[in-house]
Amino acid sequence: MTPALEFRGVTVMRDGRPILDGIDWTVAADERWVVLGPNGAGKTTLCQVASLFQHPARGTVHVLGETLGRTEVRELRKRIGYAGARLAQMLRPDLTVTDVVVTAKHAALATWWHTYTEADYAKARTLLARFGCEHLTERHFGTLASGERKRVEIARALMSDPDVLLLDEPAAGLDLGGRETLVGTLSALAGDRMAPATILVTHHVDEIPPGFTHLLLLAEGRRLAAGPLDKTLNGETLSQCFGLALSVARRGGRWQAWAE
Repeated sequence: MTPALEFRGVTVMRDGRPILDGIDWTVAADERWVVLGPNGAGKTTLCQVASLFQHPARGTVHVLGETLGRTEVRELRKRIGYAGARLAQMLRPDLTVTDVVVTAKHAALATWWHTYTEADYAKARTLLARFGCEHLTERHFGTLASGERKRVEIARALMSDPDVLLLDEPAAGLDLGGRETLVGTLSALAGDRMAPATILVTHHVDEIPPGFTHLLLLAEGRRLAAGPLDKTLNGETLSQCFGLALSVARRGGRWQAWAE
C-alpha cells in the first residue's frame, strides 16, 4: 500500500541553519501519529512541508504517491486536510463559519473564487454538527472563542474528504475545558476507521488523544525516535527530547509526564 506520507532525508534551512535536519519518516494510510517536541523543534515546519506549503532544501517528500516538486500542488492540497494557526490567520474574520468550512473543498481561503452547491453547504453544516458547532453556522469566524475556532478549523480540514489530516497544535491557547473537549473529539476521530491518516502536533503528552497509534519525537530539527506510541513514549526518550529528567505514565488511556 502506498504510504500517505513519506519523508526521505528532508532538510529545511533558515538563516543558514537547519530547521529540519535529515528527517526520515513514513506514515501509513491507517495510522494516527503524534508529533511531539519542545518549542523550536521543527514541528510546525514539518507540517508546512507535509501540507506542501514549504519545499525542503534537501531530501524528497512523497504525499499520497506524488512527489513534491513534480506534481501540481494546488490539486494535491485538496486531498490534504490542514488546521493550524498560520492557516487560521489567513482566513477572513468576516466570513461566516459555514463559508469558512466550505472553502476547503477547493483549498481556498474565501468563497468568491469558486462556485459551491447547496450540497456543499449541507455537508459543511453536517461537519460542524459533528464537532458540536451547529449553533455557530452563521456566526462570523472572527467572533468565535478559541475553543470554538479550533473545532471549526477541524471541521474545515475534513470538508474535502482528505486522505491526510494535519493538525498543528490544535489545543494551543485553550483552557482546560476546551482542551478536554478537543481531546475527546480527536479521540473519536482517531477511532473512526473511515478517517484519513492523521498527524497531530503537540508539545504536551496530556494532549495525546486515546486512539492515536504512533509517535515521532523531534528536538532541534532532528528525529530522536519514531514508532508505535506505546513503545516509543517513555521516560528515557522524553527526557532526551526535552533535556530534562522526566517520568511518563499512562492512566485511563491518557498520558502524563512530570519532572523527577
